[in-house]
Amino acid sequence: MSFLSHIPRRTAGAIDVVVIGAGHAGLAISQLLGSRGVEHVVLERGEVANSWRKERWDSLKLLTPNWQTRLPGCAYDGDDPDGYMSVGELVQFLDDYAANTNAPIVTGCEVTSVRRVAERYRVITSQGTWNARAVVLATGACNRPSIPTAASGLPAELTQLTPFDYRSPENVPEGGVLIVGASATGLQFADELLKAGHDVTLAAGEHVRMPRRYRGKDIFYWMTRCGIHDQSYTEIEDIGRGRRLPSPQLVGSTDLPILDLNYLRDRGARIAGRFMRAWNGEIQFSGSLGNVCALADLKMQRLLKLIDETADRDGAPAAETFAPTCVDDEPLLSMNIEDVKSVIWATGFKPDYRWLDVDVFDRKGQLRHDGGVVDGEGLYVLGLPLMRRRKSSFIFGIEDDARDIADHLVGYLTNTLRRAS
Repeated sequence: MSFLSHIPRRTAGAIDVVVIGAGHAGLAISQLLGSRGVEHVVLERGEVANSWRKERWDSLKLLTPNWQTRLPGCAYDGDDPDGYMSVGELVQFLDDYAANTNAPIVTGCEVTSVRRVAERYRVITSQGTWNARAVVLATGACNRPSIPTAASGLPAELTQLTPFDYRSPENVPEGGVLIVGASATGLQFADELLKAGHDVTLAAGEHVRMPRRYRGKDIFYWMTRCGIHDQSYTEIEDIGRGRRLPSPQLVGSTDLPILDLNYLRDRGARIAGRFMRAWNGEIQFSGSLGNVCALADLKMQRLLKLIDETADRDGAPAAETFAPTCVDDEPLLSMNIEDVKSVIWATGFKPDYRWLDVDVFDRKGQLRHDGGVVDGEGLYVLGLPLMRRRKSSFIFGIEDDARDIADHLVGYLTNTLRRAS
């Protein structure tokens, strides 16, 4: 079967490419493959944008401004370019994109196994088996919450939630709340719960501090303008560490110039160091909060100094300053477990490839890939942090990554056909 066929295939059988996942990454690669005449199918366990529909909290908005919301051949054209999309608005955007690009999607199709058989991949699903010459893993990086093993020491009767479970303050029990994690998710939860009258303690480990707006523009405008978002993964000295960095302390709103630990502290939150363990009736925290905050402050100042060089040339408003993170001389090292009625684990996410029966994982269980080209012939991945560029994990960053992967994939299909002839 030629990969130049334009006829989409929606039933199981032999096909050139299977794309797994119909989120923004899967839809982007589908559009680019279709424009190149590559026969493919997109398999989705639920509906289009299923994770956004089913696994996000009520008040969530994108961290990126609307003007950055784009996919191949489509960009935001509404009347609020400087606003931030709600979950519902994003789902509608992706629904419309899937319809307008006529993506060959099979919904309600759960993949249970992908393995290499001869020169193809056998993709077994709840709706039959596809035999593909290539597979694109577009299921994203946020399939499962990443919870530290120390969580097992907490009492069984204590309510524990992840970002998949949390919807609003109404589904959090009355009483003290411990939020573990100080990235965007943790800070947004803390702010929302404080406003709802909850007693909040936030355990902060490594975090990325930055203002929402700086010198009259959204911080993402400056990061794009300065070329930071386009920085290649090949230019990152420690790519492993770069891919593990938490999301920046931002919220999709211009109500605050900066959402940080200082703001939460001023509103009444207790700030502790990294969650260590639950032991002998206590929850214990690291004593390194001061060092962690000082490092985050230093990195933010370096970022703003880099932006200043461009902003000065652009004639932007004067540079702004932000107070250092305030840390108590004697930081909170422990608290009584009885003072906590619920724990929310805002400690990040990890991808889920339990159905991938191919030897492409390192000793830590991470997918081996070089800029999205997996260490397995004809296997690709999209949507991971810093996959090919610093912007890879954002919706606006997927187009360039998907274009690179589509080019490589077409070359692979062409070469395999030549070898077979």
